[in-house]
Amino acid sequence: MSLPARPLRLLRGLRPVTVAAPEPDAMLLDWLRADGGHGTREGCGEGDCGACTVVVGELQDDALRLRAVNSCIRPLSSVDGCAVFTVEDLATPDGALHPAQQAMVDCHGSQCGFCTPGFVMSLFALYHQHGAQAPAGCVSREQAQDALSGNLCRCTGYRPILEAAQTMHALPARPLDTAALTAALRALRDTAGAQLRGATGTAWRPATLAQALRVRADAPDALVVAGSTDTGLWINKQHQRPAQTLDLGGVSELGRIRREAGGLTLGAGARLEDAFQALAADHPSVAGFLARFAGLPVRNAGTLGGNIVNGSPIGDSMPLLLALDARLTLASVRGERELPLSDFYTGYRRNRLAADELLTAVQVPAAPPGLRLGAWKVSKRLEDDISAVCLAVAVHCEGGRIVGARIGVGGMAATCSRAPQAEAALIGQPWSLAALQAGAAALRGEFTPIDDLRASAAYRTAVIGNLLLRLWDATEPGGEGLTGLRALAI
Repeated sequence: MSLPARPLRLLRGLRPVTVAAPEPDAMLLDWLRADGGHGTREGCGEGDCGACTVVVGELQDDALRLRAVNSCIRPLSSVDGCAVFTVEDLATPDGALHPAQQAMVDCHGSQCGFCTPGFVMSLFALYHQHGAQAPAGCVSREQAQDALSGNLCRCTGYRPILEAAQTMHALPARPLDTAALTAALRALRDTAGAQLRGATGTAWRPATLAQALRVRADAPDALVVAGSTDTGLWINKQHQRPAQTLDLGGVSELGRIRREAGGLTLGAGARLEDAFQALAADHPSVAGFLARFAGLPVRNAGTLGGNIVNGSPIGDSMPLLLALDARLTLASVRGERELPLSDFYTGYRRNRLAADELLTAVQVPAAPPGLRLGAWKVSKRLEDDISAVCLAVAVHCEGGRIVGARIGVGGMAATCSRAPQAEAALIGQPWSLAALQAGAAALRGEFTPIDDLRASAAYRTAVIGNLLLRLWDATEPGGEGLTGLRALAI
């Protein structure tokens, strides 16, 4: 399908900007710095440190969303039709600071200053998500910690920065002209899609699912890009130079989330933060687990479908979705088909997608009464770290007996997978700690993990069984507690 060729169009704040010939491997950070935005810093180049944080504004089904994201791994093509705010856009022409900036000054939240612009941009997004007219104290310490979870400070310490987050609404309000921003973004809206041609390649930027499927059929070798939280690393760290990319960020259909009688339908392009909030609303017991998936800027950019198709054996969303019995919708110009997530992977980072197919949706069935659900990850750092081991377990009980069990496991094999032997050991047993002990023994013998930098095989084997035992402590107020479970498990 030949989408019309045109320049890339975006807003810098409220100022329209065009980029004549963007390369498909161009990153937003590099373009910003070349365009004079030197306040946005390059730190790790991996989306880990947050020095490159900017705020992207876009219309999602005509509703304005402002999200803090990492510009170092964000393709320039992905901000076509969007607004990009950097630290240079915040102060007024007369030099008056934005409340997010002024609060950092008042609370002494900056020392060397390298990371400060990234923190300020995360605070800017948090400020306007609450609203400029929100009362002082509207931001809790927990909300501040979550908003800043993707920003690393090496010298100041986090206390004064968290205080800045909690006090910025006490300063004179600085409303954002959301009506003008929305109108400007509507003016950039392009339902025809676009080819963004550079000297060395093309970024396809479809606007509808039908256009995306046609491009996928016509250009099956194009690198599919959604949130780019992983593909950005391939470009930055592995120096891959794709000649063509298929950027799905402009396809609003893929970002929709629907709650229906039969369960939850999550568009494959739904941002991880939005998808996780929807899952946590239905399953509060896994909210803490989902909050440990990377930092907020990564969750604001990454997509659920991208995490699934990427197929990392330590991808944290897949074990939970396996435990919830999720099904996938795969689409092409030939039509749609469905299959269980448990049948999707064929090997390490290999799956059943045909060359002309895209993952378009994830269906999560409604939970039956009596479902006990838990999910846990073990990593070297509590937050913003990759799992060594991940386990999600859903046990369905009726009349005090286990009638169904689904266990999703990550970090134990070449793919995230179910654990059928451990599931079989649980089904039919009375709901009890003894049943979970039997399941844990089966689970420890079901996989042959590897030794690597994150954990030894022996450690993984011991821990995966212990995590299953945690379901008892998590769901039984009168259980023996974690200390008792450790004694039984090790």
